[in-house]
This record gives sequence, C-alpha cells and structure tokens, in this order.
Amino acid sequence: MSYVVRPRRVRLFAAIGAVVLFSMFAVAGVFLRESETGANFVLSDQVAMIGIGVMLALGALWVTRPRVRADGDGVEVRNMLGARRYPWAEVEQVSFPDGSPWARLELPQDEYVPVLAIQAMDGERAVTAMRELRRVRREAGAVDPAVEPAAESAAESDARK
Repeated sequence: MSYVVRPRRVRLFAAIGAVVLFSMFAVAGVFLRESETGANFVLSDQVAMIGIGVMLALGALWVTRPRVRADGDGVEVRNMLGARRYPWAEVEQVSFPDGSPWARLELPQDEYVPVLAIQAMDGERAVTAMRELRRVRREAGAVDPAVEPAAESAAESDARK
C-alpha cells in the first residue's frame, strides 16, 4: 500500500536544460584558446569553463529532486531543500487549490506544506497522483469524510486539459 510520485514534465525540461548548458560550456571551453579576441587563455581557463558548465547542469537537475512517498503510516514530502515525514494524523487534507501550480498537504492551524512532486503542468498524471495519494490516506483510516473533498477540485480538472 505504498505510493511514490515524482514530477514528470519538469524532470524532462530540467534534463534537456542540463544537457544544453553543459554542451554550450563544454564547446566554449574546448574552443576557448582559439579565440581571435586577443585575450590569452590557458588550459586552466578551459577546464574552468567546462567546470562552470557542470555546475550549472547540476543546478538545473536540482529541480528534479521533489518526491512524495505515501504509505499506511504517513507521507514523506521531499521538496527542494529537504524531506519531512508527516503521520496521517497530522494531515488534515490533501488538496490542489485552484490556480496553484502544485498540490499541498493541509496541516493544523492553517499551515500547509507544498507538494512539488504533484504539479499541474503534468496534467492527467497529477490528477492520478492526487487520487492515489488520497486513496492511500483513506486506506490508512485517516480521512474525515466531512473534511476530505469527495469530488476533484477545479485545479485537478484543469490539469487534465
């Protein structure tokens, strides 16, 4: 009864961006010595240029980090900077507010945790992920029918389009 989801479209764009960034800096690094500008470039400049490309590519891949892992005990949300596990008893609702780019976990005292792994730009996949996350929560026995919405939100229906 475990469910894991990661964003798909963002991962694709990030991978393409990382390859483009690295390629541009690698080509610039290789041909740096043969510049007609009059500047004197050495091997360390070439290595530094390629190193900058590697660092930028790794930075682009950093947005692929978000993940949600849910099971009968709770949900682990891993966003950009860290991961945290929430027992289902702490989660009041799993929602996807209208106009929001990603889902969120509603916590007590009007707090919430963004769930970057379920993004509106993933369309039908985001709708399926929300349904599965709610299913796992329901099967864990943590759902109060008065709080959890029975129908999908407008954001979920927009995500299908």
